[in-house]
Amino acid sequence: MELTYTQVGDFQLPNLVLDIQPSGSIGKYGRMRKRYLEEKKDGTLTALVLSGKLTQHLMEINDLCREQIETLSRQMAKQEGLTERLKATDQMTWVQRMNNIRNRAEEIVVNSLVYS
Repeated sequence: MELTYTQVGDFQLPNLVLDIQPSGSIGKYGRMRKRYLEEKKDGTLTALVLSGKLTQHLMEINDLCREQIETLSRQMAKQEGLTERLKATDQMTWVQRMNNIRNRAEEIVVNSLVYS
């Protein structure tokens, strides 16, 4: 990469252009990952910022977490026998058990992807 300069008065300033950042939301898990990097992994955060890949990394973590939570929740619900029949006959029990499953799946995924 060839660096060019612009003369401004007595100084030559480099012509720097920022890379285009991906558009979109980093989401809940991306924000959690960013906070973790700020508090525990400052070197990794600095490297991501300097390379221009922080936003992309946070968006990927968010998407991956959401996908894995959904997959794990479906697998756990199947394993524990939560069916549409239970949903039709006893909605409150079904909701309670699904919330429990989702919370467990979220804890597993967050610990393995966000806080690692």
